[in-house]
Amino acid sequence: MKLLLALTYYRPHISGLTIYVERLAKALAERGHEVTVLTSRYDKSLPLEEVKDGVRIRRVPVVFRFSKWVFMPTFPAVAWSEIRKHDLVSIHLPQAEGALLAVLAKAARKPAVLTYHCDLKMPKTWYGPIVDRIVYWDNRIAASLADGIVAYTEDFATHSPLLSKFMDKVTVILPPVVIPDPTPAGQEKILEMAGVDGKRKICFAARFAAEKGADYLMKAIEHILPEVPNAHILFAGEYKNVIGERVYQEMQPLIRKYRDYVTFLGVLSPEEMANFFSICDVLVVASINSTESFGLVQVEAMLNGCPVVATNLPGVRQPVKMTGMGEIVPIKDEVSLAKAIVKVLKNRDAYVRPKEEIRRMFSFEETISRYEELFRRLTGS
Repeated sequence: MKLLLALTYYRPHISGLTIYVERLAKALAERGHEVTVLTSRYDKSLPLEEVKDGVRIRRVPVVFRFSKWVFMPTFPAVAWSEIRKHDLVSIHLPQAEGALLAVLAKAARKPAVLTYHCDLKMPKTWYGPIVDRIVYWDNRIAASLADGIVAYTEDFATHSPLLSKFMDKVTVILPPVVIPDPTPAGQEKILEMAGVDGKRKICFAARFAAEKGADYLMKAIEHILPEVPNAHILFAGEYKNVIGERVYQEMQPLIRKYRDYVTFLGVLSPEEMANFFSICDVLVVASINSTESFGLVQVEAMLNGCPVVATNLPGVRQPVKMTGMGEIVPIKDEVSLAKAIVKVLKNRDAYVRPKEEIRRMFSFEETISRYEELFRRLTGS
């Protein structure tokens, strides 16, 4: 099959959505499909077209960017050209171009499948609610035109203001989770980089963003240290120049106050992430709204023997519920977050499950096969 995968941001931008699509695209290409990713050229230094890991990447020029939204005047023409060349369009939402892509796919008589990664929640600005509503209705049009919709979990789908209206189209497919095995040398490198050998390591693997609850983890430190004096928080991910975010700048007073208990490692490679998770004592997923619908990092951590503390969001709570490897806490509650972290740190062995047990629950091959099965059914191939 000739498959077109469309999303606003792709590598080298890093987010759960880009990692998901990269894994899906690469795996489908390895299975012999012709895969193209249609995305924005959000950084002018990126090539307009390249082939990476067997996947063709087609980037559309961006005239300007407003927060996380990009303005691409040539997108309709490029999208139409690409859709006509392919057998199926896989549209990854949320994105402002979702409805346009679905309309073009319908006009070209090509099946369209939406993968709904999360709801959009813009930062609290005067324009935030306006953008949220525009994108919601755009994505609702896309959903009404789509031939199929993929959701990570039924839990998230039934609670989503959008997906709950289209449950007859929804297919639940667990996200693609794959991570290399850690190595002793790699673990040592992370420990040296962080300077935390002998400390109890509380880890956070995400962009330092408001929606990820990074500020609530920072606020939890004062409640953790009296119980675990040698606790240390490791942040892995973008933090200084996160697109559309200013949380790192706003949290500077607290970051300076607890500078001896916090380390920012920046963006790590997949190999480094495996070693990062393997040296962590607990991973924290403190997300505060439905821009997080699962949290791929939870399963990656669990595969490396690391328990998780996650907030009680639809979808996000599922990895812990499915495996028993952690605790679930209320949203936006640094005190409850701190108590759960302390509980896991003091009883860590009780939460760990065998790696193979976790791998069977979240089979990467089964995820790709289910996508392939859905695409074949809709294309009749």
